[in-house]
Amino acid sequence: MKGVIFDGKRIEVADGLGVREPGPGEVGVRIAAAGLCHSDLSVADGTIPFPVPVVLGHEGAGVVEAVGEGVTHVAPGDHVALSTLASCGTCADCGRGRPTMCRRAIGRPGRPFTRRGEPVHQFAATSAFAERTVVRAVQAVRVPDDVPLPSAALIGCAVLTGVGAVLNRARVERGDSVLVIGTGGVGLNVLQGARLAGALRIVAVDTNPAKEEAARRFGATHFLTSTDGVRDLLPAGVDHAFECVGRTDLIRRAVDALDRRGQAVLLGVPPADAEAAFRVSAMYLDKSILGCRYGSSRPQRDIALYAELYRQGRLLLDELVTRTYPVDDFDQARAEAEAGRVARAVLTF
Repeated sequence: MKGVIFDGKRIEVADGLGVREPGPGEVGVRIAAAGLCHSDLSVADGTIPFPVPVVLGHEGAGVVEAVGEGVTHVAPGDHVALSTLASCGTCADCGRGRPTMCRRAIGRPGRPFTRRGEPVHQFAATSAFAERTVVRAVQAVRVPDDVPLPSAALIGCAVLTGVGAVLNRARVERGDSVLVIGTGGVGLNVLQGARLAGALRIVAVDTNPAKEEAARRFGATHFLTSTDGVRDLLPAGVDHAFECVGRTDLIRRAVDALDRRGQAVLLGVPPADAEAAFRVSAMYLDKSILGCRYGSSRPQRDIALYAELYRQGRLLLDELVTRTYPVDDFDQARAEAEAGRVARAVLTF
């Protein structure tokens, strides 16, 4: 079969890839569509260190082909969106309803794939840039057949991260003010999460003015090309600021934009050794800086919820899919994603 592999030097669309059958507690999935997320490209540029060779992709949806022993919540033929969260379900954090904190979900990457007789790593416990993959049962969440799979694919990362950061981590309340720095796939979902939460003023910031139309469609009430204008709109500052780019200077700007009791939520991924600075005296006005992993989500609950909100017309998914590309056109999809010309490029198989 075909898949997108990073060998440590370059990314290529490769043939001759194999994947093992699902074992106990696992699900085999034929991938229909997979979103191209910046995190996939961050493996290639070294921002996210990962062993190689590796099959990339972590934002996917498809059809169940086979299930291992003990799997009962999905069956062959079911449509599923995939989560990257291979949580164990039995540790203290899972028991508290915090699967994103499960330490067993961030263990040594598995190698269910082979190519030319050699094992190949699986990225983010998913590897959605392949015609077939095998995941833990907890990662496969059934979605209704009337949800298009290219749209359903995006729930598993961009939507869970962005909307989840608003609803689960920041717990934005009706009437709050929200600043979103960066309006890529995650930022757009922060915007629509703020809209769903009932935020009164939602300020989107992106250096690319061409992104204003999409930002407003997803929920922005104001659009700026620099954070310099935030205080003109909200002189006292904002209740919630979400940094969705992964730059330390923008983290500082998010913190500086806060009102009293405000909170900055970090969603962008800077290099692993990056350090950010802020004025400590400003924090004594009950301000907070919050890390957020994967939208503090519970995927089995949240993916189903977001799919239903989509069916009700309350959550935008189709609008996230700027363009679909056959997997053979990966280089084109990558170039357009890196140039910021798409909200989400989606590979199809």
